Order: sequence, then structure tokens, then C-alpha cells
Amino acid sequence: MNIEEAYEQYFRTVYGYLFTLTGGNADLSEDLTQETFYRATGKISSFRGDCKMSTWLCQIAKNVFYQTLDKKRRRNEVPLDDVVEPAWDGDTGASAEQNEAKLSIYRSIQGLPVPMRDVMMLRLTGELSFKEIGDITGQSENWARVTFYRAKQILGKELLDHEK
Repeated sequence: MNIEEAYEQYFRTVYGYLFTLTGGNADLSEDLTQETFYRATGKISSFRGDCKMSTWLCQIAKNVFYQTLDKKRRRNEVPLDDVVEPAWDGDTGASAEQNEAKLSIYRSIQGLPVPMRDVMMLRLTGELSFKEIGDITGQSENWARVTFYRAKQILGKELLDHEK
């Protein structure tokens, strides 16, 4: 597979993964996705096929994300919280109530412990399978399923408490 084919097939997966890592910052996610595929271009010939191409690309994406954060911290360009805060433009064509509900859910997700938050965002915004999430996080598929289930339980309880 060449990089153009990989880009066409896996752009959404890599973008969704980075969207998760950046806390919903669409512009930063797009920039990092481009950087990921740029770096993959030079390494595509070394891809051995030990894992799925999407997993390999997400590993590159994770490295790009953390390197970008490190650079920003060293330069004091932008506070880390500003980089990973959810970016919400509110202009999705949905009603104000739907936007507020979505925002409330994403705020609750951001409040989850890191592993739960990551699994939840990878599943919901990255649309990854539990197997892929397990591969990316270095855990098992079952771990990803259980973590997602527990995160859903916590979110459900929080949202019910919030409605009262």
C-alpha cells in the first residue's frame, strides 16, 4: 500500500484519534493529521505489517501529538490547557439545546480519569473498534470493553445527577 492509499483509507481514523487527544480541537487535529501522514511517507517502506496500518499510523500520530505538546511547553507558546481544551464552534446546524447537551457530555467525558476518557473518545469520535483501541493503548480488547463500559456507567450517573 502506498501513502496515498493509506491517506484515503485511514485519514478519518487518524484524525478522529488526534481529535480525541487534543480534546476536540479540530484545527490542531487537522494539522497533526497532516504531520502524521508526512512522517509516515518516509517510513511506509519500513511498515512490516505486524499490526494494522491504522494502528501503526495512530502510533505515529500519538508521537506527533506528544512532540508538539513538548515543543509548545518548552517555548511557552500556549498553555497546555489551551491546547487540549475542547474547541466547540457551536455551528453544527443543530438546535441550541442539542449543542448544549453535546457540550455537557463532552465536559463530563473530559472529567473522566485519563484511561476512561481516552477509550471513550477513541470509541465515540475516532469510531475505533475495541480491538484497535486495545492495540493503540497497549492493552487487551477486553480491557478496552470493560473500561468503556465503566466510563459509560460513570457518565450516565453524572448526567442523571445533573438533570435533577
